[in-house]
Amino acid sequence: MTDATLTESRDEAKTAEWWRQAAVYQIYPRSFADANGDGLGDIPGILSRVDYLADLGIDAVWLSPFYPSELADGGYDVADYRNVDPRLGTLDDFDAMVEALHARGIHVIVDIVPNHSSDQHAWFQEALAAGRGSEARERYIFRDGKGPDGSEPPTDWVSVFGGPAWQRVEDGQWYFHHFATEQPDFNWNHPDVREDFLKTLRFWSDRGVDGFRIDVAHMLTKDLTEPLPSRAELEAMDSTTGVHPITDRDDVHEVYAEWRKVFNSYDPPRTAVAEAWVATPERRARYASAEGLGQAFNFDLLEADFDAPEFRAIIDENLAQSRLSGSSTTWVLSNHDVTRHATRYGLAPLRGRDVKQGTEWVAAGGPADMLDRDRGLRRAKAATLLLLGLPGSAYLYQGEELGLHEVAEIAPEQRQDPAFFRGAEFDGLGRDGCRVPLPWSADGVSFGFGSAPAHLPQPAWFADHAVDAEAADPASTLSLYREALRLRHPLQTGETLEWVETGRADVLRFVRPNGWQVVTNFGTEPFDLGADAADVVLSSAPLAGSALPGEASVWIAPASLLS
Repeated sequence: MTDATLTESRDEAKTAEWWRQAAVYQIYPRSFADANGDGLGDIPGILSRVDYLADLGIDAVWLSPFYPSELADGGYDVADYRNVDPRLGTLDDFDAMVEALHARGIHVIVDIVPNHSSDQHAWFQEALAAGRGSEARERYIFRDGKGPDGSEPPTDWVSVFGGPAWQRVEDGQWYFHHFATEQPDFNWNHPDVREDFLKTLRFWSDRGVDGFRIDVAHMLTKDLTEPLPSRAELEAMDSTTGVHPITDRDDVHEVYAEWRKVFNSYDPPRTAVAEAWVATPERRARYASAEGLGQAFNFDLLEADFDAPEFRAIIDENLAQSRLSGSSTTWVLSNHDVTRHATRYGLAPLRGRDVKQGTEWVAAGGPADMLDRDRGLRRAKAATLLLLGLPGSAYLYQGEELGLHEVAEIAPEQRQDPAFFRGAEFDGLGRDGCRVPLPWSADGVSFGFGSAPAHLPQPAWFADHAVDAEAADPASTLSLYREALRLRHPLQTGETLEWVETGRADVLRFVRPNGWQVVTNFGTEPFDLGADAADVVLSSAPLAGSALPGEASVWIAPASLLS
């Protein structure tokens, strides 16, 4: 393939709808690269690695929160929505990073956290000082308690991170927090809240941000009209009606219609993708409408085993839903909230377990006899090639391109996730294991992450997965990702696929409109590709003649596509 072909393909992607089939790389800023040597990743650290990102071949980066925060929830407790945490840099640093990424053809997506703020946010501090019945308290959800002295919470609801969903303040009132105590929920019926977030969207858009990832997009609007239901009554309610008191309400789309007007006022329009954990694909499709956010995360593969029928059903359902919404679907195997997929695929099957699975293994300290590391990585590579061959956008999580496994070797006193400290049912030991800082070199105090020990402990086996080690190895996971993303640009076309029957239930094969084929062998017995083996342009594992080995994927492309 010529450089001109690649350049032309990338130029074609620089359209108003670049996001429809983009490869997006998620950066968890505090764990990506540390430029100032304080053990915490920062914006200058990202700036120092923009050439790495360009060489990887991605279309966009998505930055998890980098705003001022007390880190009660890894930055998702935001104290100031229009600034950079001083530990991570300055607005000038942010501008320099955006400019450098744009110069390399990489778009920038930032995380917006609209359901709740930090309890250190100026508005919440004002609400505490203003007292009962004040206008300042109306921006949040305050209620009087039950009992003769109001000492009991308004309801028996439980927060996602464990414990009561209500916290009492000094004057006796209680505020609602669906997540950590330090994350009070906004009252989205208040005009100040709505207008301030429109201001925030314009602020970052004016600085060159190309799009937004919306945290818990399904939870903003609420109807907490008295009397409030009990926990049992709340859990028994149907969440598909659009009138549930606290989740996936129809009126949330009024908010996103306002946001869409802001997005469309820019040229090209700003993009958005919803994190919407809702009950049905039909409910999720509403967030992806052109009148709303435009795209919504499809998390279904996060909950799937490495299983051919399960993958095919998920693919079919999500492509059908994307056609209904007019959007493109998203595909994701790992992110900052779940056990890394190399580890998931090396553990026992997931059926009947929670999406945050893997905690049994982590809880036991990651014993080797529970995890088949080689098999997990082999399957992860195969699944990634399948994912990158699908129509729609692909979201990659930092470190997966290095074949990183979940880190289990984190002592209780070193953990940071509130889910761990509050004993939440949500995901057992929490999410620290997928947030450990990246290894850039095979040696050094923090494997090249920075000049000081990293804020979460890095295991010794990180040396084998360091960027410098893998970049020099053409058979490494990093080399596979780079080649896949390089080829994906000229190969990606249309937004459909056609299944090709293989005669085996454990082998999936599909063809894209231009003749590009993807074959994934989910089983352990080889699959004969026949004459098509001559047109294999990429494989997650070496072929044996014309035989695709078990737990592997190949891309097959006519020579005309690559000339």
